Amino acid sequence: MQFQLKLTAVMAIAALCGTVAAQEQVVKIGHVAPMSGPQAHYGKDNENGVRMAIEDLNGQNITIGGKKVKFEIQAEDDAADPKQGTAAAQKLCDAKVNGIVGHLNSGTTIPASKVYHDCGIPHVTGAATNPDLTKPKYDTTFRIIANDNALGAALALYAADTLKLKKVAIIDDRTAYGQGVAEVFAKIAKSKGMQVVAQEYTNDKATDFMAILTSIKAKNPDAIFYGGMDAQGGPMLRQLEQLGMTSVKFFGGDGICTQKIIELSGGAKPLDNVICAEGGASLEKMPGGKAWRDRYEKKYPNQFQIYSPYTYDATFVLVDAMKRANSTDPKKYKTFLAKSNFKGVTANIAFEPNGELKNAATTLYTYKGGKKTAL
Repeated sequence: MQFQLKLTAVMAIAALCGTVAAQEQVVKIGHVAPMSGPQAHYGKDNENGVRMAIEDLNGQNITIGGKKVKFEIQAEDDAADPKQGTAAAQKLCDAKVNGIVGHLNSGTTIPASKVYHDCGIPHVTGAATNPDLTKPKYDTTFRIIANDNALGAALALYAADTLKLKKVAIIDDRTAYGQGVAEVFAKIAKSKGMQVVAQEYTNDKATDFMAILTSIKAKNPDAIFYGGMDAQGGPMLRQLEQLGMTSVKFFGGDGICTQKIIELSGGAKPLDNVICAEGGASLEKMPGGKAWRDRYEKKYPNQFQIYSPYTYDATFVLVDAMKRANSTDPKKYKTFLAKSNFKGVTANIAFEPNGELKNAATTLYTYKGGKKTAL
């Protein structure tokens, strides 16, 4: 009889545990970025932002639709390659994740955005800046950082109005990002009376720029604008020094505006001439930037690059929409996502009808004594 009572009690507890488990739902947040190749340091930083957000969200004991939620990341590597980007996007669609943060590169995010639209899952990028991303006006595409129109224009206006430069050479890596930001810079620079003395092209795998830079040196520019990433920007700065071009200003967008470029340039003197732009306020001026960075450094020492505060906020923005919709179903919460008014670490996040961030800020940076500093 006593054994029977114990057995009944054990079965009751098991049933209760089963009920509790049934009432908890797993919500998967997909993340895609280059986790391999020369841009892996960006990808790792972005993924860290999502992981940190998920850990913080799980500490809040959130309930959606009457069920306690456990958030998990499904991380994919696109190696900064458009084909791998669309394959990763389709994998997340097939896995029926609840929302997506990504991608890093415009060249991967733009084709992936159609995949997400076709399967009806919202994605928020905190890194891809080409304006073409939001031109289709997909109701699943959102950006929480300034686009290249803002970045390229801010740099060109600073070059013309503040530094009074007259001649500029332009190089881009032919990616959607690099070409896009370079074209904006060139257009605004010309409109301000600057002369574009050379327009050269490379690719996002190159490391030898001596032929291009030697050709540019003969044109005697005041500045060079480079549209691309730090994996090329760093070696380019070293080679500028080798050619004796140590007084030429070196402009670029957020792709070169990293901590890593200090290492990649090998401390070359032209690093002092770098002026780069990021979408958003500097960390010191972000609503929760400094405290957030301190927490990040404790968790992921020496891994910070640029975009992790944005991927952190992107994760929270997705979940905030789910909470307001009282549903984790992408088809139900995406209309709430479009109506976001979320106080994040990076900014107060609200969207234009096409998915662009409202009132996006831009900050210019330079490198003083080997340290990245807001202008």
